[in-house]
Amino acid sequence: MNNLELERLLNEKLSTDKINDYAPNGLQVEGKAEIKKIITGVTASQALIDYAVAQQADAVLVHHGYFWKSENPCIRGMKGKRIKTLLVNDINLYGYHLPLDVHPELGNNAKLAQLLGIGDLQPLENSSTSIPVWGTLKDPVTAEEFAQRIEQVLQRKPLICTENGPHLIRKIGICTGGGQGYIDLAAAQGCDAFITGEVSEQTIHSAREQGIHFFAAGHHATERYGIKALGEWLAAEYGLDVEFKDIDNPA
Repeated sequence: MNNLELERLLNEKLSTDKINDYAPNGLQVEGKAEIKKIITGVTASQALIDYAVAQQADAVLVHHGYFWKSENPCIRGMKGKRIKTLLVNDINLYGYHLPLDVHPELGNNAKLAQLLGIGDLQPLENSSTSIPVWGTLKDPVTAEEFAQRIEQVLQRKPLICTENGPHLIRKIGICTGGGQGYIDLAAAQGCDAFITGEVSEQTIHSAREQGIHFFAAGHHATERYGIKALGEWLAAEYGLDVEFKDIDNPA
């Protein structure tokens, strides 16, 4: 497939034109025109790029790419080495951030909810492209049972605050990655619990004082599944050779 055609298909699937993001979505570093082999991963780290080189890949497709609004625009140091490796090996880099978080089928929130048995997802924000969502469990569980489910599914013990929430959890707010700031919105909308990737100091006080259970299951761990699903969709729909590579990250 042509590299620009692949970008068009991905942009269309993820509706990138409807979402205002902190980084460019789409083809971020242009490589060879013809794409056969794609490596997918959470972040365009040097380890992932080196793996793509070893596999003779034509493209790398990630959730966390480059050129964030707050970063230094100079291409030097760590960023310079990463981009040089891509350019020298003629490898395309595609990055999709918020569009992949919020996609109702392939998105990080949707896939995490599916894995944890949370259904009927609805927006937490008053927007059709709400970043956080909420859903319900078919059968209510205790906070301890839900923590065990997270650990079994993600193979990572979550950081939890379950001091003042209701005895049983049914309505759960979700925002993968660094979504801890949405806990107040989840509490205001009557969620029994909120799950995200990271935690801040003030998050625990919000959970305690607003009577909501909180689970931080890791930024990387909660965002593995969207990019994996996107790659699987490409392989199924267009016959491309796509491999997901999970570069371990405890954060």
